[in-house]
Amino acid sequence: IVLTGSDDHLWKTWGFPDGNILQTGEGHTDWLSGCCFRPSGTQLVTSSGDTTVRLWDLSRRGCILTLRGHSRAVRGCSWHSCGDFVASASADGTSKIWDVNSERCRYTLRGHEDSVNSIEFLPFSSTVVTSSADKTLSLWDVR
Repeated sequence: IVLTGSDDHLWKTWGFPDGNILQTGEGHTDWLSGCCFRPSGTQLVTSSGDTTVRLWDLSRRGCILTLRGHSRAVRGCSWHSCGDFVASASADGTSKIWDVNSERCRYTLRGHEDSVNSIEFLPFSSTVVTSSADKTLSLWDVR
């Protein structure tokens, strides 16, 4: 299965190698900048120009949680390997670590001087790496 997000505000899962559309998700009101599967494979997260991060349940075929807190477009998202946390990077110059169980922002990471364009958890760790339009990379310990 391949997962894609697009300027048409939709995410899609595709069968591979046939290329048939398996599922489509709608709910964002602007372009999608990122999407990835939860490590368990039963859910996914998307980020969007509409300033939100959304969690989707594949079996329910719908959005189960909308995370709000960024003031500008969200440029990327990532799951922690344990599946309990989502990270988001925004054009507002911040990144956020979201606890999906409590449905709240656990941390807001500040320090970049421009848009944060990508974010990834390092595998099996509490370290996050961000990249920014300010031409820097930052490593964050989010314990």
